[in-house]
Amino acid sequence: MSMSYAAGARPRSFLEKIGKLNWSIITLMSALAMIGVIMHFSVADGSWFGRPLEHGVRYAAVVVCMTLLATVDPRVWLALAYPLYAVSLLLLVAVELFGEVRMGAQRWLELGPLTLQPSEFMKIAIIMAVARYYHGLEPRLAGTLLWSIPPILLFAAPAGLLAAQPDLGAAILISSTAVALMFLAGLRWRFIIPAGIAAAAAGVFAYFFLLHEFQRNRIEVFLNPNSDPLGTGYHVSQSKIAIGSAGLFGKGYLQGSQSQGDFVPEKHTDFIFTMIVEEFGLIGGFVVLSLYMVLLALTMTVAMRARTLFGRLLAGGVAVNLGVYVLINTAMVMGLVPVVGEPLPLISHGGSAMLTVGACYAMVLSIDLHRESASTRGLLW
Repeated sequence: MSMSYAAGARPRSFLEKIGKLNWSIITLMSALAMIGVIMHFSVADGSWFGRPLEHGVRYAAVVVCMTLLATVDPRVWLALAYPLYAVSLLLLVAVELFGEVRMGAQRWLELGPLTLQPSEFMKIAIIMAVARYYHGLEPRLAGTLLWSIPPILLFAAPAGLLAAQPDLGAAILISSTAVALMFLAGLRWRFIIPAGIAAAAAGVFAYFFLLHEFQRNRIEVFLNPNSDPLGTGYHVSQSKIAIGSAGLFGKGYLQGSQSQGDFVPEKHTDFIFTMIVEEFGLIGGFVVLSLYMVLLALTMTVAMRARTLFGRLLAGGVAVNLGVYVLINTAMVMGLVPVVGEPLPLISHGGSAMLTVGACYAMVLSIDLHRESASTRGLLW
């Protein structure tokens, strides 16, 4: 079936497509990226060179590519869903075989001058693959147990590879995003609740027999924060001191005692939210979380307005992915969940993570731009 549009609704020229993009989403993303630049300036002790400049230039390149890709017909993303998943899965296997080890984890793959973290690409691919699966499935079958097995296998394979790296945070994020998509597609509660109980039992088994010692230590410190304040619990202890001493308005830009004194580790990546709160207080943290909440609301609006199941699930999956990202990172730095090493989207330093968010929102913008579509089939079938 060919793609059709309401009379006069289809943007024809490239400039018209650019003009009809959802610029509210792009503006919010740019505001979050600018906060990242400002905070990396603080991390760099008042120097624009290094991470602040890299972060800004990287986002500028990502936003240009994102706006260009947003003009692509959504049927292209539909056609690429399974191939991209297959490539991402092969890259995860390659990491297991040939990956570079950093800080005790084997998560990176060197391809000539490029260093990739394939787990970031799988975060996109799993959304596309699960959305593609349910797009081609009869609606009456979506809530049945038998037809839920394929999407379970789709996320179980990469989650297992990620857990072995070990990258438990990425494994949890991919699994939770896929399960949320299955629920949005129509999976019934009577299957979800027993699966949750089984997952909890599997988690207990993994704790005693599968997790690495440092992962068990993180869980034990989470349950008893004072058990190892100078060892495994050092990160969270210093983060909680910084956040707890910030007050309503913070200690001032470039004035955070814990962060500027280098007591807070990984403050340019996993613990950058700690630095935001310490320097700008409860108000600063609230502003950042509010920006994410508005971005999530706009993304879900795109999902609800989409005319195809693929578009609805893809945009909804991106919203879930972003929400879980933010939830895990902010809860982690406040000691509400164990440390798992997930960055704060668009603010933390890291090329692979920013590229992932940009690619996800390129598809969201594409779905919104072409929301008058009445297509039910892909580009190649």
